[in-house]
Amino acid sequence: MLLTIENILFTAALIIYVVTMLLYFLFAVTKKDFFARIALITEISGLVLHLAAIVIRGIAAHRLPLTNQYEFASAFAFGLCLVTLIFSLKFKFRALGAFAMPLVILIIGYAAMQSKEVHELMPALKSSWLGIHVSTAIIAYGAFGLAFVLSIVYLLRDKMKEGGFLAKHTPPKEKLDLIAYRSICLGMLFLTFTMITGAIWAEQAWGSYWSWDPKETWSLVTWLIYAVYLHFRLVWKKKGKFCAIFAILGFIAVLFTYVGVNTLLPGVHSYK
Repeated sequence: MLLTIENILFTAALIIYVVTMLLYFLFAVTKKDFFARIALITEISGLVLHLAAIVIRGIAAHRLPLTNQYEFASAFAFGLCLVTLIFSLKFKFRALGAFAMPLVILIIGYAAMQSKEVHELMPALKSSWLGIHVSTAIIAYGAFGLAFVLSIVYLLRDKMKEGGFLAKHTPPKEKLDLIAYRSICLGMLFLTFTMITGAIWAEQAWGSYWSWDPKETWSLVTWLIYAVYLHFRLVWKKKGKFCAIFAILGFIAVLFTYVGVNTLLPGVHSYK
């Protein structure tokens, strides 16, 4: 019964996210603020329904709902949508949803294609580290996803007619660059926590802090890409297009770490 309710809420959230994306597109096309205000309301409504679906699944499964492809992708989409909403309100970037919602829908759509069956946790996952490790990964991935979107917007900013509607509702390139940088700093902080807690958990579960499992290796690759980004920015004072391209490459590594590794390089993390 609870899983049926969870499925209904998840489907409703997915539909509302699609409606939100369409409303943001109408905002951009019709140039009417009314659609942006409605889109904000529907986005918040979708987040509430999505959160309810995640909570109910956790109750039904008697564990944190973060242990398989469906659950992690669902939480990933929720995290990205939440971070996008917070940044759009904080920086008064009303058009951000028009750029971010397609990515949210792609991720939650990927979740919808995965098996929703609830399975018994394998012994290695029965740990108090599960919640900390996976939740920090979700925040990190959400922040990197937002930086990816902002970097795309940065590269498109010059193509927006100055004084036009989209340009009016999109921050200047310098601010876009700064917001993306802050988002990556947030992502790096939580990705570092993810790797540290994962190492501690691995030592307890398998007797080794690091085993060069494909997921561990690609998490390190992702961390190094963003570390190089921060090095170029803070030490070499690089900004702008160079950093935007680096942020895009970093998120491609994030997606491969999550989807590609699970599909092509099975290992001890394959259950995720």
